[in-house]
Amino acid sequence: MIKWGVIGAGNMGRIFAETIKEIDNAILVAVASTNNKSLDSFGDNFKIEKEFRFKNYESICKNDNIDAIYISTLNNTHFDLIKMCAVNKKHILCEKPFCLNLVEALEIEKIINLNNVKFFEAIAYVSHPQTDSILDIINKGEIGEIKSIESSFGFRVRKVKPESRLFNKKLGGGAILDIGCYPMSFISLFSNNNNEIKFQNIRGEICETNVDIAASAEILVNDKINCKIKVSLKEYFENNSIIYGSKANIKINSPWLPGKKTFLEIYNKNRYYKQFIESDLSVYANQIKNVSNEFLKKISVGDKLFDISKAVKNMKYLDLWIKNIN
Repeated sequence: MIKWGVIGAGNMGRIFAETIKEIDNAILVAVASTNNKSLDSFGDNFKIEKEFRFKNYESICKNDNIDAIYISTLNNTHFDLIKMCAVNKKHILCEKPFCLNLVEALEIEKIINLNNVKFFEAIAYVSHPQTDSILDIINKGEIGEIKSIESSFGFRVRKVKPESRLFNKKLGGGAILDIGCYPMSFISLFSNNNNEIKFQNIRGEICETNVDIAASAEILVNDKINCKIKVSLKEYFENNSIIYGSKANIKINSPWLPGKKTFLEIYNKNRYYKQFIESDLSVYANQIKNVSNEFLKKISVGDKLFDISKAVKNMKYLDLWIKNIN
């Protein structure tokens, strides 16, 4: 049983606390927040003992009764918190993006390896059975050779607020950092290795707070798969992914937050069918269970998770995407 602590008593911290109830290999025992009101509310709602409600982040990291930490604070705080967890020998699950740029990513990788702790970035969809089904269909040759991929994530924020985490550069704002990790990580699933991802065309829009509010990219994977990805904070997209093969295509209607019951659409000019997928757990619960198993060293499910190596490689391309817009 992995004993978890949560740093950050906001929305994602609460989702974690609610979700962990679904699984049997982990338990939430502690929370840390610098906001006393949020700390008390969180502690009361999730029945955290008073002695495990920490008013500063260092105390939760140093507590010997905690095995792992989930970091759910603002993007710009992740670097220091990951370091604090690692030096105190706590395993880590960190909300995306786990840092703000490639320089930070490489430094975090050194810290993680030096302290011999396990780290995962919270790209939850990778843990869902739907991702296994997609890869299984492709590996069986059902759609033939992959020719191209389209993937998007966009939603509309009504007003650009300079103080908002989405639009404040100091807080790690911008469409690419906030949601670009999803389509970028998705096309990486089909790369022989992430060094075979090449940007061919990049477009974007910088808003008045000097962060990207929308961005797109055309990317060549493995020198043969043409990919188009796009993200936006000003426009609703279909938020799907489509894989075009030489024999057939796969449409993933809910790639980023698939439900317990979901389906894929497989089609060509002669045939169309749906492949239904059921999961006993929610998308976040699948992730927590897999991460906890890795920490327990019971079951290796590394291919269903975003470890430090994958996280660094993904940040490499997010960083490049951002810099070529600016």
